[in-house]
Formats: sequence, C-alpha cells, structure tokens
Amino acid sequence: MRPMRAVVVVAAIATVVLAAGIGVALATGDDDRKYRRAVAVLENASGDRVGVAFFKERRWGVEVSAAVWDQTPGFHGFHAHAVGRCVPPFTSAGGHYNPTGAPHGEHAGDFPSLLVTREGSGRLQFVTDRFRIGDLFDADGSAVIVHAGRDNFANIPNRYRSPASPPQGGPDRETLESGDSGARVACGVVERRWYR
Repeated sequence: MRPMRAVVVVAAIATVVLAAGIGVALATGDDDRKYRRAVAVLENASGDRVGVAFFKERRWGVEVSAAVWDQTPGFHGFHAHAVGRCVPPFTSAGGHYNPTGAPHGEHAGDFPSLLVTREGSGRLQFVTDRFRIGDLFDADGSAVIVHAGRDNFANIPNRYRSPASPPQGGPDRETLESGDSGARVACGVVERRWYR
C-alpha cells in the first residue's frame, strides 16, 4: 500500500508543478515559446500562392525550409527582408534584413540560393545562426522574398572587373545591395506560429 501511496503523491506533486509552470508561462507575455516557429506564405504579384517558408528554432540556430512552385527554372535569390509588408512589386519589404549593417554576402537575411527545377518547383533547407526567430519580429516585422534572378552575393573577383566598373574597381550599388538578383517575384510576411 505504501509504494502505491508514494506513486500517487509523486504524481500529484508533478501535476501541481506542471500546472504552476503552465500558469506562469501563460501569464508571461514574452514567453519564448511563441518565437519557436514562424512561417511565411509566399505569393506572387497576382496574389497567387507560390510557396512557403518555415522557421524552426533549434539549439544550434534557426532551421529554414522552403518550397516553391510555378517559378522560372534556375537559381533565384532568396532572402529575409527588413519589413513585413508585401505590396507588389514588393519593394515595400525594404532591403535585406541586416541589423548590423554588414556588407552584402554577410547580411543576416542572406540565404543560400534557391534552385528551381525544369518543372518550376524547388526546395531548400539550411540552418543559420545569424538571427533568432524573435529578432524577425521587430517593430516593422520581416518578410521573405524570392527574386527573379540568381544572387552573386556581391562577389565580383578582381579578374572580372572592367574599366567600366566604379572608380575603386569594386561592385556597383545594385550589386552591393541585392547581388544583381533582379525583380522580386514572390513575397511572404513572416508570421508567428506557436506550437506547444
């Protein structure tokens, strides 16, 4: 009888502790759990849904996975942008998410390029430690953009520079800011998704 009573008492204590923990978590407006997952549903300029990007908080960084469809085959620039607003032609999303003012190629919002197959679909998955999910929810939010062209990450080796380059022989402003990835063909506002 005593062992059974001990089990019941331990179970009761565990229940009280768990309930108290949940109560504290629910009472705290800044509960970290609400930043563990986020999603951006990507739409083109016509308002058609053409992809989705998921963000998952991990101990080692943020895992980003994306899937797109109805896109032009080839590589596409794929970035987090600084403003959570997607009004065609999506310049409303501002520049790349870059809170530290780093040069292009080192922006926190610089992601690996997205490769779209001949059938128009593509998938991408990677981990970044350049931000936490909660960072994307600043005063004006953040968005995910798919560009029409490939991103060169402002990487122009000296041997490819011509006399027509800027006086310093470096990349021009468009290259420095967007890697010449061209028009913004899809955009999705990053939104919280809270799973227990």
